[in-house]
Amino acid sequence: MSKIYFDHSATTPVDEKVLKAMEPYFIKHFGNASSIHGFGQEALAGVDKARRQVADFLHCEPDEIIFTSGATESDNLAIKGVVNALLKQGKKYTDMHVITSFVEHDAVLEPFTELEKMGVEVAYMPVESNGAVDIEKFKKAIKNNTVLASIMWVNSEVGSIMPIRAIGKTIKKINDKRLSDWKKTRPKERGAKPEPIIFHTDATQALNFINCDVEWNYIDLLSMSGHKIYGPKGVGALYRRKNVPLLGLQTGGHHENNFRSGTLNVSGIVGLGAAVSLLGKGEKGEPSKEQEKNNKKIAEIRDYLVSKIEKNISNVILNTDRENSTPAHAHFSFLGVEGESTLMSLDLEGIAVSTGSACASGNLKASHVLIAMGIKVEVAHNSIRFSLGKNNTKAEVDKTIKILAPTIERLRKMSPIYKK
Repeated sequence: MSKIYFDHSATTPVDEKVLKAMEPYFIKHFGNASSIHGFGQEALAGVDKARRQVADFLHCEPDEIIFTSGATESDNLAIKGVVNALLKQGKKYTDMHVITSFVEHDAVLEPFTELEKMGVEVAYMPVESNGAVDIEKFKKAIKNNTVLASIMWVNSEVGSIMPIRAIGKTIKKINDKRLSDWKKTRPKERGAKPEPIIFHTDATQALNFINCDVEWNYIDLLSMSGHKIYGPKGVGALYRRKNVPLLGLQTGGHHENNFRSGTLNVSGIVGLGAAVSLLGKGEKGEPSKEQEKNNKKIAEIRDYLVSKIEKNISNVILNTDRENSTPAHAHFSFLGVEGESTLMSLDLEGIAVSTGSACASGNLKASHVLIAMGIKVEVAHNSIRFSLGKNNTKAEVDKTIKILAPTIERLRKMSPIYKK
């Protein structure tokens, strides 16, 4: 049975070029990159190259890149690391106000929940029906004591693209005004120099499709992961703009300029660098030629999938706004059918998709993303996410529809509550 993979938002296969770049660092250049002998320096050279590759893509300096185990660690380091640094400078938890959104990944939401328990005031931004934060509502959420905002670039479930540059410009404008007003105050009447608002984005789902230029978008901290961009699992990075206050969460070593202790995953880091280099480099906020090529190809497959589903299956809701999403996402609710039932039925046929619901402790819990978008709980439970990659084909879509359409019909007949 041939298999079809439509779950690229969960993970991607390693590109052959990436694997080829990694191979020498498993056996030939196996040294510890912190060692000063030749073996270590060979490994360090691979790490340095990868650091430049990531920095080139993000349009930043190599020493602004911190290698981590993945985006989850990068998110935690960014959020907790900033707050811990401000605490060390003398602030209290109760002095700080931070902003995030209701649709973030748990790697962002859970650190904010922890901070909230400590006394930090957390503002959770609502999203519009298309899954994106409204910039005007974001502006109104900012307070005089706001120190950090963390908004994901692309939502992993429905593919919504957040107005990252508009948010970045808003924060920069406020920071500039705060500093200007402080400078205009007579020296004897000045208080402490105002803390700038720090802007963090989880760009894990954005890198494949968007020019993630941190300067163009006024970003201070950016999280990323290798396995979402045809690189290896277990490796990621955090971009940290120079002078952004940050304390490492791990102790026991002085790696990554004291921001992330632990022996470097050299082969993984090399793979991350190689994967990023395959994305190309765009200019002035525009996608690279490589991104544009893949975006066009994937969009054609996604639109073909949408048209086929809408033509062959009744009572379907497309939850992805194609005008404001990556070309890879197509999130559907097949009314009257539990998403888990659809997923398992397709899996038995060798087709991999993901569900818009999660199973936690044996109890179904509707996706927090869909609920935040205003989608009813029962509709959220009917959802399936197709996330496409650069190697998917229309032939795979055709085969999927031949299996999906009768599957939905069969499951609906079995449902005691479904009505046409």
